[in-house]
Amino acid sequence: MASVNGCDNFPIRVVSRRMVKASDPSIKQHILAVSNLDLVPQSMPIATVCIYSRATAPGINAITASFEAGLPSLLNHYFPLAGRIATNPSSGLPQIHCNNHGAELVVGEAGVALASLDYGAMNVSLRKVLLPCGGQDVALSVQVVSFACGGFTVAWRTNHLVMDGTALGSLVGAWSELAQSGALAAGARPNHDRSVFRPRATPAYSASLDKAFTPLDPRRQVNVLTTSDSFVQRFYYIDASDIARLRELASRDGGERVTRVQALSAYLWKALAGVVGAADAHCRMGWWVNGRLRLTAPGLPDATRNYVGNLITLVEREVSVQEVQRMPLPDTDMVRETIAAPAYEEHFQELVDWVELPKARRYMETTNLGLGSPTLVLSPVTSLLVDTDFGFGSAVIALPVSMPEARMCTGYVQTFAKPDGDGSWAAATVLWPRLAAALEADEPRIFRPLTAEYLGLFAPQLQRGRL
Repeated sequence: MASVNGCDNFPIRVVSRRMVKASDPSIKQHILAVSNLDLVPQSMPIATVCIYSRATAPGINAITASFEAGLPSLLNHYFPLAGRIATNPSSGLPQIHCNNHGAELVVGEAGVALASLDYGAMNVSLRKVLLPCGGQDVALSVQVVSFACGGFTVAWRTNHLVMDGTALGSLVGAWSELAQSGALAAGARPNHDRSVFRPRATPAYSASLDKAFTPLDPRRQVNVLTTSDSFVQRFYYIDASDIARLRELASRDGGERVTRVQALSAYLWKALAGVVGAADAHCRMGWWVNGRLRLTAPGLPDATRNYVGNLITLVEREVSVQEVQRMPLPDTDMVRETIAAPAYEEHFQELVDWVELPKARRYMETTNLGLGSPTLVLSPVTSLLVDTDFGFGSAVIALPVSMPEARMCTGYVQTFAKPDGDGSWAAATVLWPRLAAALEADEPRIFRPLTAEYLGLFAPQLQRGRL
């Protein structure tokens, strides 16, 4: 079987690169202004990488032909992704030119087996699968890479200005639905209308937003060497049985059961407090909250269900380390209270209004600067089970890969459901080495390093023995 310490050097040869355009001539070219919520994350490459084993791979030619034939129909529904990211010459703000110049389709080949990759380390595995785009203005780059074992990866690469991770997952699901059925169900069609979130004529917002964001200025950031040497980037898996056990431990006898996200949050908060110890009096937890699941005002659920754009916000809470350490898991009600506390309709409206005033400046969440008490942020994307089967079987895993350009100094955990729907989660993390070591050594072993063996990717000699 493949070692946990896998191959970290696998050059990829680009076989072809072409632009694929939407096929519906009735779609008019236009300019799509990004919303104020899109300006919060600013320009940052993001991607979802789907890994397909040899067992489902028909050969790279058949896979490439599937994308060449099907992408035009997908782009009819996601027309902005066939455009280009540009800058408004008057305002200096980004916008999307929906001109059908085409989405990029890149095909490459790697001379190693999928089983040889180190899936526990992001920088030496999936991040290397991402190929350079034809230009920074490309709104969507679909990158297919074949491996020596016969398996392949598909990377869906875009920019955070265009959409958030939930919308990117929906794009992957839409591709699978179109490839299998030839059409998108009415309830699955994307909404690109950014006018859902407009600033009020007289912007109004809480003073807390001024504290929540800080101008993105290198003089206000930790230097790049300190940032890069302070964190490790790891992939883990969390087995469904461990999630269920953790949920039981975090629920009160005879009381309401906590959710899986609440149980994991309580566990992580206690782990963070244990690592901080006496070094700081306080620690913080934060959560990226998906507004699509929280906005209930008339008209908003329908408008946001399949919204393509950014609709997330960060909520956080700081408490004393001793308080977190003292509390047993069932007593950490502050997790549920913090996530449920905001009136989300008003919160998102205030955020839109706040961005309207310093619109041309670039900001970062103050939490991400790494100042003050240590902060761990959880981004749960576990409610979205992405269909990754576009005719050749489901991916063994679909993993988010981000490439932050700003020097962020906050711990980060993003959880997402495995495509096979068995209830297990995978987690992409950026952690302090001490916290990573504590999670990996903790007796319950909730966080286990992601490996080729777990994904069912075996070394070529073992695969031959199984035939």
